[in-house]
Amino acid sequence: MSEITIEIGKRIRNVRKARKRTLDDLSLVIGKSKSTISKYEKGEISVDIETLYEIADALDVHVEQLLYNKPKRANIMPIKTPNFFSGVSQFYSYFFDGRSNQLIRCVFDVLSRTEDNQYKVMTYMNFKDYNSYQNCENTYWGYIEHYDVLTNISLTNQDSAIEKASVQILASYLTSDTKWGLFNGFSSRPMMPIAAKMLFSKEVLKEDARLIQQLKVSKDDIRILKLYNMMAVT
Repeated sequence: MSEITIEIGKRIRNVRKARKRTLDDLSLVIGKSKSTISKYEKGEISVDIETLYEIADALDVHVEQLLYNKPKRANIMPIKTPNFFSGVSQFYSYFFDGRSNQLIRCVFDVLSRTEDNQYKVMTYMNFKDYNSYQNCENTYWGYIEHYDVLTNISLTNQDSAIEKASVQILASYLTSDTKWGLFNGFSSRPMMPIAAKMLFSKEVLKEDARLIQQLKVSKDDIRILKLYNMMAVT
Protein backbone atom coordinates (compact mmCIF):
# COMPACT_ATOMS: atom_id res chain seq x y z
CA MET A 1 0.00 0.00 0.00
CA SER A 2 1.44 3.37 -1.01
CA GLU A 3 1.35 6.45 1.21
CA ILE A 4 -0.82 8.25 -1.35
CA THR A 5 -3.37 5.40 -1.49
CA ILE A 6 -3.59 5.30 2.31
CA GLU A 7 -3.94 9.07 2.68
CA ILE A 8 -6.60 9.36 -0.03
CA GLY A 9 -8.51 6.56 1.69
CA LYS A 10 -8.35 8.44 4.99
CA ARG A 11 -9.69 11.56 3.33
CA ILE A 12 -12.60 9.69 1.77
CA ARG A 13 -13.49 8.20 5.15
CA ASN A 14 -13.12 11.50 7.05
CA VAL A 15 -15.20 13.47 4.54
CA ARG A 16 -17.84 10.75 4.39
CA LYS A 17 -18.19 10.78 8.17
CA ALA A 18 -18.19 14.59 8.24
CA ARG A 19 -21.06 14.48 5.74
CA LYS A 20 -22.80 11.87 7.91
CA ARG A 21 -22.97 9.39 5.02
CA THR A 22 -22.78 5.63 5.55
CA LEU A 23 -20.99 3.11 3.39
CA ASP A 24 -24.44 2.01 2.21
CA ASP A 25 -25.27 5.58 1.15
CA LEU A 26 -22.07 5.95 -0.85
CA SER A 27 -22.39 2.47 -2.34
CA LEU A 28 -25.84 3.23 -3.74
CA VAL A 29 -24.73 6.49 -5.36
CA ILE A 30 -21.47 5.41 -7.03
CA GLY A 31 -22.44 1.82 -7.82
CA LYS A 32 -19.60 0.18 -5.91
CA SER A 33 -19.97 -2.46 -3.20
CA LYS A 34 -19.57 -1.60 0.48
CA SER A 35 -16.54 -3.86 0.70
CA THR A 36 -14.85 -2.08 -2.21
CA ILE A 37 -15.46 1.35 -0.67
CA SER A 38 -14.20 0.05 2.67
CA LYS A 39 -11.00 -1.12 0.94
CA TYR A 40 -10.62 2.33 -0.63
CA GLU A 41 -10.90 3.95 2.79
CA LYS A 42 -8.42 1.54 4.38
CA GLY A 43 -5.94 2.08 1.57
CA GLU A 44 -6.03 -1.58 0.62
CA ILE A 45 -6.78 -0.76 -3.03
CA SER A 46 -6.23 2.45 -4.97
CA VAL A 47 -9.06 4.56 -6.36
CA ASP A 48 -9.11 5.25 -10.08
CA ILE A 49 -9.54 8.89 -11.06
CA GLU A 50 -13.05 8.44 -12.48
CA THR A 51 -14.29 6.82 -9.27
CA LEU A 52 -12.61 9.54 -7.21
CA TYR A 53 -14.62 12.17 -9.08
CA GLU A 54 -17.80 10.13 -8.53
CA ILE A 55 -17.07 9.91 -4.80
CA ALA A 56 -16.44 13.67 -4.62
CA ASP A 57 -19.74 14.35 -6.40
CA ALA A 58 -21.58 11.93 -4.10
CA LEU A 59 -20.15 13.65 -1.02
CA ASP A 60 -20.70 17.13 -2.52
CA VAL A 61 -17.06 18.20 -2.14
CA HIS A 62 -14.28 19.37 -4.44
CA VAL A 63 -12.26 16.42 -5.74
CA GLU A 64 -9.09 18.19 -4.56
CA GLN A 65 -10.28 17.71 -0.98
CA LEU A 66 -9.75 13.99 -1.47
CA LEU A 67 -6.29 14.28 -3.01
CA TYR A 68 -3.09 14.07 -0.98
CA ASN A 69 -0.19 16.50 -1.20
CA LYS A 70 2.79 15.84 1.02
CA PRO A 71 3.09 18.75 3.50
CA LYS A 72 6.03 21.08 2.92
CA ARG A 73 6.92 19.70 -0.45
CA ALA A 74 9.37 21.95 -2.26
CA ASN A 75 8.30 24.54 -4.80
CA ILE A 76 4.56 24.36 -4.06
CA MET A 77 4.57 28.09 -4.82
CA PRO A 78 6.78 30.26 -7.08
CA ILE A 79 9.93 32.09 -6.01
CA LYS A 80 7.96 35.31 -5.36
CA THR A 81 6.03 33.58 -2.58
CA PRO A 82 6.55 35.35 0.77
CA ASN A 83 9.01 33.71 3.15
CA PHE A 84 6.34 32.59 5.59
CA PHE A 85 4.54 30.51 2.94
CA SER A 86 7.59 29.39 0.96
CA GLY A 87 7.73 25.64 0.36
CA VAL A 88 4.59 24.76 2.32
CA SER A 89 1.45 23.03 1.08
CA GLN A 90 -0.20 23.04 4.52
CA PHE A 91 -0.29 25.52 7.40
CA TYR A 92 -2.27 26.07 10.60
CA SER A 93 -4.14 28.81 12.42
CA TYR A 94 -5.80 29.43 15.77
CA PHE A 95 -8.29 31.84 17.29
CA PHE A 96 -10.18 32.01 20.57
CA ASP A 97 -13.98 31.78 20.51
CA GLY A 98 -15.37 33.72 23.47
CA ARG A 99 -18.89 32.40 22.82
CA SER A 100 -17.88 28.86 23.72
CA ASN A 101 -14.76 29.86 25.66
CA GLN A 102 -12.53 27.56 23.63
CA LEU A 103 -9.56 27.59 21.30
CA ILE A 104 -10.46 26.92 17.65
CA ARG A 105 -7.88 25.24 15.44
CA CYS A 106 -7.78 25.32 11.63
CA VAL A 107 -5.86 23.55 8.87
CA PHE A 108 -5.23 25.18 5.48
CA ASP A 109 -4.42 22.90 2.54
CA VAL A 110 -2.85 24.70 -0.42
CA LEU A 111 -4.00 23.04 -3.64
CA SER A 112 -3.44 23.85 -7.31
CA ARG A 113 -2.34 27.10 -8.89
CA THR A 114 -4.84 29.07 -10.97
CA GLU A 115 -4.21 31.06 -14.13
CA ASP A 116 -4.35 34.29 -12.12
CA ASN A 117 -1.33 33.37 -9.94
CA GLN A 118 -3.62 32.51 -7.07
CA TYR A 119 -3.73 29.16 -5.33
CA LYS A 120 -6.82 27.21 -4.45
CA VAL A 121 -7.08 26.56 -0.73
CA MET A 122 -9.27 24.45 1.53
CA THR A 123 -9.78 25.48 5.16
CA TYR A 124 -10.96 23.07 7.85
CA MET A 125 -12.14 24.80 11.04
CA ASN A 126 -12.86 23.43 14.50
CA PHE A 127 -11.96 19.74 14.53
CA LYS A 128 -10.96 17.41 17.36
CA ASP A 129 -8.14 15.41 15.83
CA TYR A 130 -5.40 16.44 13.42
CA ASN A 131 -5.43 12.92 11.99
CA SER A 132 -9.00 13.50 10.77
CA TYR A 133 -9.13 17.28 10.43
CA GLN A 134 -11.48 17.02 7.44
CA ASN A 135 -14.14 15.95 9.94
CA CYS A 136 -14.75 19.48 11.19
CA GLU A 137 -17.49 21.97 11.99
CA ASN A 138 -16.88 24.28 9.02
CA THR A 139 -15.17 23.71 5.68
CA TYR A 140 -14.24 26.58 3.40
CA TRP A 141 -12.85 26.67 -0.12
CA GLY A 142 -11.27 29.66 -1.78
CA TYR A 143 -8.06 31.30 -2.92
CA ILE A 144 -4.81 32.58 -1.44
CA GLU A 145 -3.00 35.45 -3.13
CA HIS A 146 0.26 37.16 -2.19
CA TYR A 147 1.26 40.79 -2.57
CA ASP A 148 4.41 42.64 -1.50
CA VAL A 149 3.17 43.56 1.97
CA LEU A 150 0.02 41.49 2.37
CA THR A 151 -1.40 38.01 1.85
CA ASN A 152 -5.14 37.76 1.21
CA ILE A 153 -7.25 34.62 1.61
CA SER A 154 -10.84 34.68 0.33
CA LEU A 155 -13.13 31.86 1.46
CA THR A 156 -16.65 30.54 0.96
CA ASN A 157 -18.36 28.20 3.40
CA GLN A 158 -18.82 24.92 1.56
CA ASP A 159 -22.15 24.17 3.24
CA SER A 160 -23.55 27.70 3.27
CA ALA A 161 -22.54 29.94 0.37
CA ILE A 162 -24.07 32.91 2.18
CA GLU A 163 -20.97 33.02 4.36
CA LYS A 164 -18.02 34.69 2.66
CA ALA A 165 -14.97 34.92 4.90
CA SER A 166 -11.59 36.54 4.36
CA VAL A 167 -8.20 36.71 6.02
CA GLN A 168 -5.52 39.38 5.80
CA ILE A 169 -1.96 38.57 6.90
CA LEU A 170 0.48 41.47 7.15
CA ALA A 171 4.20 41.31 6.24
CA SER A 172 4.21 37.64 5.29
CA TYR A 173 7.45 38.29 3.36
CA LEU A 174 9.34 38.51 6.68
CA THR A 175 10.89 35.31 8.03
CA SER A 176 8.95 34.07 11.06
CA ASP A 177 7.50 30.84 12.43
CA THR A 178 4.15 32.51 13.18
CA LYS A 179 2.16 35.43 11.80
CA TRP A 180 -0.85 37.37 13.00
CA GLY A 181 -3.84 37.88 10.75
CA LEU A 182 -7.39 39.19 10.87
CA PHE A 183 -10.25 36.78 10.10
CA ASN A 184 -13.54 38.30 8.93
CA GLY A 185 -16.65 36.17 8.67
CA PHE A 186 -20.23 35.62 9.65
CA SER A 187 -21.41 34.05 12.89
CA SER A 188 -24.57 31.96 13.07
CA ARG A 189 -24.67 31.92 16.88
CA PRO A 190 -25.69 34.66 17.26
CA MET A 191 -26.20 35.77 13.65
CA MET A 192 -23.82 38.68 13.07
CA PRO A 193 -20.66 39.73 11.21
CA ILE A 194 -17.45 39.09 13.16
CA ALA A 195 -13.72 39.83 13.06
CA ALA A 196 -11.20 37.85 15.11
CA LYS A 197 -7.43 37.94 15.58
CA MET A 198 -5.94 34.74 14.17
CA LEU A 199 -2.46 33.33 14.69
CA PHE A 200 -0.90 31.46 11.75
CA SER A 201 1.85 28.88 12.06
CA LYS A 202 3.88 26.58 9.83
CA GLU A 203 3.83 23.97 12.59
CA VAL A 204 1.19 22.67 15.00
CA LEU A 205 1.46 24.78 18.16
CA LYS A 206 1.28 23.66 21.76
CA GLU A 207 -2.25 24.40 22.93
CA ASP A 208 -1.60 25.75 26.39
CA ALA A 209 -2.61 28.70 28.56
CA ARG A 210 0.05 30.90 26.97
CA LEU A 211 -1.38 30.39 23.48
CA ILE A 212 -4.91 31.08 24.67
CA GLN A 213 -3.75 34.27 26.38
CA GLN A 214 -2.10 35.41 23.12
CA LEU A 215 -5.32 34.81 21.21
CA LYS A 216 -7.57 36.74 23.57
CA VAL A 217 -8.24 40.42 22.91
CA SER A 218 -5.68 42.30 24.99
CA LYS A 219 -5.70 45.75 26.57
CA ASP A 220 -3.44 46.94 23.76
CA ASP A 221 -5.87 45.55 21.18
CA ILE A 222 -8.66 47.53 22.85
CA ARG A 223 -6.48 50.65 22.93
CA ILE A 224 -5.86 50.40 19.17
CA LEU A 225 -9.54 49.64 18.54
CA LYS A 226 -10.55 52.80 20.39
CA LEU A 227 -7.85 54.84 18.70
CA TYR A 228 -8.75 53.78 15.15
CA ASN A 229 -12.40 52.93 15.85
CA MET A 230 -11.76 49.62 14.07
CA MET A 231 -10.39 46.16 14.82
CA ALA A 232 -6.75 45.91 13.74
CA VAL A 233 -4.07 43.22 14.11
CA THR A 234 -0.40 43.91 13.43
